[in-house]
Amino acid sequence: MESEFLKTFKKIEIETPVDKIIKQIKALISSGQLNPGDKLPSERKLSEQFAVGRTYVRDAIKKLEFYGILKTLPQSGTVVAGFGITALEGLITDVLELQGNDFHALVETRVILETKAARFAALRRSEKDLDSMVSALKAYESAVSNGRGTVEYDLMFHLKIAEASQNAVLQSLMLIVTPDILTYFTQNDVCGGDLPVKALEEHYSILEHISNQDADKAEQAMHDHLEDILNFSTNKNK
Repeated sequence: MESEFLKTFKKIEIETPVDKIIKQIKALISSGQLNPGDKLPSERKLSEQFAVGRTYVRDAIKKLEFYGILKTLPQSGTVVAGFGITALEGLITDVLELQGNDFHALVETRVILETKAARFAALRRSEKDLDSMVSALKAYESAVSNGRGTVEYDLMFHLKIAEASQNAVLQSLMLIVTPDILTYFTQNDVCGGDLPVKALEEHYSILEHISNQDADKAEQAMHDHLEDILNFSTNKNK
């Protein structure tokens, strides 16, 4: 009984200065106070405003660039990229409103998109794409090793595969359907326990097949990776 009760408690994550900077910038974008194309103040001015060292500001900007939320332009500074923010916020609806067939349909759509993204990535990926996927996977592995939340890092790895597919429409559709699914899983603790470790192994398998440009194996590995999610949504729909 006590062990079951303990499961209702969630880990308290300590926010770093970088996390707090990222949260503030994301909030300004979400509220419309910062819009696509808007230029951020310099690192020096931001560090003064946040009352933290410039290293924290620099790390926060790099992470937001990695997510596609910000981009640094030569001789122009750092600006809001625009569409990347949807990768973290979601587009379709409040996930709490997703019920039955709606949620299952989202997951089904994700499986279709991601299996094809893996196939196309294996056929079309560049060395730069591989580097991006490796970086995203290393970030995910670090989160798993340190017991941190893995949802954002998981999403980034999958989005880097979509980018490597060289299909902008497929990538945009992924940005629409995936965040709401992952947010639902986080809110309902679906991805707890040993699942992140299992997912990490599966991610490495997918990456290996994409690196080897084996489209059939990459597609199958992605399907196998998403099978548990598909089964969960099927059972939820009953």
